[in-house]
Amino acid sequence: MQNDQDKKSGLARLGYIWNDWISTFIILALLLMTLLIGTGEMIHGQMLRMGERLYGDQTTGMQYSYLRAEPEKPSCDRHPDIEAQVQAQMKANAADEFASMFGAASEADVRASLMGAQQQCEEKYQFYDKAMKHLEAHPSIRTYRQVETSFFGIFKVGSENQTVLLLVMVLFTSITASLRYHHIGLRAPKSKIDYRVYSTLMILGNGLLSASVWSQYQSLLNSGVEVTAKTMAISWLWIILFVVMTIISVFQLFLVPKNAQEKGNVGLAFLSVPLYAYMSLVTGIVFTFFMDYPMGQGIYLGILVEFSGIFLNLALFIWAGMLLTQTRVMDLFLNILRPWNLAPETLTWLILIAAAIPTAYTGASGIFVIAAGAIIYKEVWNSGARRQYALAVSAMSGSLGVVIRPCLLVILISMLDSRHVTSTELFDHGIYVFWLTAFIFLGVSLILAEEKFRVNSPKVAVPGMLRACIPVIPYVIIGLAVVMFYKLALDTSINEFTAPMILPLVLIAMILFDKLFAAKHPVPVTDPKHEALVREHEKKSEFLKSHDPHGSKGFGFGGALRFATSETVGHIGALILLMALSASVGGLIERAEVVELLPTHLGNIYISLAFIALLLAIIGMTTDPFGAVILVAATIAPVAYENGIHPIHFWMIVLVAFEFGYVTPPVALNHLLTRLSVGDEEVTAADKEAKEKYTSFYFRYERWLLPIIVLFSSLVLVTYAPYIFQMFGWYKH
Repeated sequence: MQNDQDKKSGLARLGYIWNDWISTFIILALLLMTLLIGTGEMIHGQMLRMGERLYGDQTTGMQYSYLRAEPEKPSCDRHPDIEAQVQAQMKANAADEFASMFGAASEADVRASLMGAQQQCEEKYQFYDKAMKHLEAHPSIRTYRQVETSFFGIFKVGSENQTVLLLVMVLFTSITASLRYHHIGLRAPKSKIDYRVYSTLMILGNGLLSASVWSQYQSLLNSGVEVTAKTMAISWLWIILFVVMTIISVFQLFLVPKNAQEKGNVGLAFLSVPLYAYMSLVTGIVFTFFMDYPMGQGIYLGILVEFSGIFLNLALFIWAGMLLTQTRVMDLFLNILRPWNLAPETLTWLILIAAAIPTAYTGASGIFVIAAGAIIYKEVWNSGARRQYALAVSAMSGSLGVVIRPCLLVILISMLDSRHVTSTELFDHGIYVFWLTAFIFLGVSLILAEEKFRVNSPKVAVPGMLRACIPVIPYVIIGLAVVMFYKLALDTSINEFTAPMILPLVLIAMILFDKLFAAKHPVPVTDPKHEALVREHEKKSEFLKSHDPHGSKGFGFGGALRFATSETVGHIGALILLMALSASVGGLIERAEVVELLPTHLGNIYISLAFIALLLAIIGMTTDPFGAVILVAATIAPVAYENGIHPIHFWMIVLVAFEFGYVTPPVALNHLLTRLSVGDEEVTAADKEAKEKYTSFYFRYERWLLPIIVLFSSLVLVTYAPYIFQMFGWYKH
């Protein structure tokens, strides 16, 4: 964000208006439109059922579905002269020289055919008469029909153009992320040389993408196939996006922020470049100059088009996470645990178990880290934990939930490899992996904890816990009310497909309640007997209030909604563009046939397991989960099966190896997303605090080492334990 001095200049002021107002309201409108489209099918289904209940008649067999269009009077002759028609047909047959070749119909056959036609005509008239009589008896049908079909028309247009809606959203969010320097990189640019290297490589990366999508557009025009208006719109949206981002990067090359540091380091400057720019450079250069396939990047960007519904759902989940930061829900629920005065490690374990549920609905740990990483960081730090520990927990906050029901990633796996696994089998085994990882985390945390164990007496904790439950009741009622509205009014339960539409509405209702009724009542600290802890909690809360990247909760309802959406804009643009380029990298690997160089038989099952687990971890370090799963299903899965690895076991290894890869340098995507969510200032403060306070290597680099230790241990056990247990007869696949 620009500082106050920068905002005084005209160009900076224009950027501020775009970033904080124009793009925010456009994305808010698009997100609300996505909600309407998502719930439109549910609403329309209920309108059809309501029409049937109001206007259907079982006694006459008349259904509302028959009356959704005005009945059309039949044009056939209801009382024909059958004998005259028979004679006319027989004369025509006699004059037709071809009729005799196939056997001329007899007079009886002709009469039977004409009688059948008359019967059909009579049935049409009877239906028409019955329908018109029903309409006359129920004149309000036409009004209801007009409302229902008009709504269906609007919903249908939106549903058929979800891809265009997604790309418009990506256009505005990616441009905003570029203006804010909000794209995901290994470090944020700080010095002037950082910004110049950043902008130079962004020009090259966006330029290659612009050339690729333009090449794809020209190929479409020259294909000889009729190009639809929708396809043209998609092509032009891609072209506009990358051309505009190239122009922005050119301006940023010369207009370095005024608060940039004078001194810098060239090596560190290259770490500031967004990951998607590096992906664009690699794939663009190889596709264009080595494979003579300049449209390659544009072709593989089509994964956004193919899975537009999934990416729109991810945008809604990110929005839900930002809306959550504007409520008191997390504070109030954690107040239920605070009277127990649990050690940070125990409290964190409970938070991670709870965080697995929303992670399972989003289907990717990175999405949850962006949505809730800052909230978890604040709460863990408030509990008395080290900053480094709080950052470690935030980075792996979504890692536990990717193996449990109803994770979209597991469902995608079952779709891609339906011959070998089902989602039910994967979920049944995933729950064991979930608890294994959870208890490894608890064990490692307690072993390395500065204070081994802490808990209040139930006599002290239970009364405080019960008091803390009272403020939570309204929020529980609000959540249940929205869920029950969908269940009773729209006949829709909350699941992995409907959660993206339901959760934002739940949180908007909670924000409204907060601002109308609860704004004047601060969240209490419910452990007054521990004054030192209370003072520390208040001190940290004040600090986080002034440094929290998600802002203060002092807004009104409109301000809270605007602020949450403004934060959502940058996150959507940064993450979806990274996912799109990850798909391009996956396409490059697949097209280069690198995986086919792998040996199909490694000779030893334990060597095979180690090799495949390492390979999967490396893939997890470089690509997003959705693109990686598609690549793995097509290339590595057959190699694993050839080496005797059971399909269910293989996919459990895949999921854990990916999560291990997402917290492991050199990329460590979940750490980058944590920094994006928590803010650079907090990460820098945590590193500084660790160096000043600790001499131990572990405590200085705990935010990196703790997730690696936990997930590496889990990966080793998931990889080898089934075969070790099988040796002793304790387990069978």
